[in-house]
Amino acid sequence: MKGKKQKEPAGMNPGEIFAALELLEKERNIPRSFMMDKIIQAITTAYKKDHTDVENVIVEVDEEHRDLRMFVQKVVVDEEDYVDPFNEVPLEEAKAMSARYEIGSVINFPVDKMEFGRIAAGNGKQVIIQGLREAERGMVYDEFNSKQHEILTGVVTRIDPRNDAASLRIGTGSESTEALLLAGEQVPGETLEEGMHIRVYVVDVRRSTRGPQVLISRTHPGLVKRLFELEVPEIFDGIVEVKSIAREAGSRTKMAVWSSDENIDPIGACVGPRGQRVAGIVEELRGEKIDIIKYSEDPAEFIAAALAPADVVEVRMEPEGKACRCLVPDDQLSLAIGKEGQNARLAAKLTGYKIDIKPQSYQEPEADEDTGEEPAELPYEITEEEGIEETSEE
Repeated sequence: MKGKKQKEPAGMNPGEIFAALELLEKERNIPRSFMMDKIIQAITTAYKKDHTDVENVIVEVDEEHRDLRMFVQKVVVDEEDYVDPFNEVPLEEAKAMSARYEIGSVINFPVDKMEFGRIAAGNGKQVIIQGLREAERGMVYDEFNSKQHEILTGVVTRIDPRNDAASLRIGTGSESTEALLLAGEQVPGETLEEGMHIRVYVVDVRRSTRGPQVLISRTHPGLVKRLFELEVPEIFDGIVEVKSIAREAGSRTKMAVWSSDENIDPIGACVGPRGQRVAGIVEELRGEKIDIIKYSEDPAEFIAAALAPADVVEVRMEPEGKACRCLVPDDQLSLAIGKEGQNARLAAKLTGYKIDIKPQSYQEPEADEDTGEEPAELPYEITEEEGIEETSEE
């Protein structure tokens, strides 16, 4: 109707788009030019979708006046060659517009402001929302990627009754995310409940279409190492070094420590006054036993220490490969092997050596003079696979 003001298109107008991009750049550190390129691409794609015959569309950005304008580009052709009204304009019509136009000239025809406003509003808003989501995901990814191999505290939000996997909310505010603690990464015998606060070790952070995927664990040996770094200032400062860790989560851990400073007792530093430091970590790990061993560059000495609490009489290194034979007092054989072979197994993991444990009274079998074959092993030889029960406790 005459004199009636045209209704503005719903959504965002060009001025609001510029304002939104400035805010994104300021608060989310997303460059305006990057987001504007995405908006222009979305607008031109949307226009071409509605006008399939149009080939060339451009959007001009007027930074000074905070405005956007769209044009359809047409090529000036001779009247005889004029066949495509969507992409061509006859020379006579072009000359009527301006005498400077010649055959081959490109003329920009402005798109109807109402139509362009509708397209810009819808697509501009959609791109900004999508850019904001991508930026948030990127920030969350960067936040947690920088915390790989660190300890974080999470709140149990849900436990899946089908597979016992626990969902945790880690982080705070807009930089928090959901992480999944799989059943295999939970400490055996540990019962988790919704609302419980637990410490987890960040194993890895991966990008996914649904945002960053944070892989966490309660069984990883790195959890024990980080807990000691938090409790023991000497480890945090680098005065005491954790050389290796072997862990069977929920049961026992062996940790080898070393210090370059002769005046520092690395084991005493980890244990703490009256055992307070190690006691705090044991409590955090729900009673898991921790053996702290002094590392040595001498493999035989290191292996003997790793078999604690058993005493080792002799360590015989094999001439080839990383293997050895350890002799222990006869009455400590089962202690050296451990319940179900655990002590020997952890010592082997800690040192990187294959360890064959024998009693002190063991004699090397002699080859049969007639056949040249060695006799069968003595009946008291015990291997880890036999699962001998430990007869004496620490």
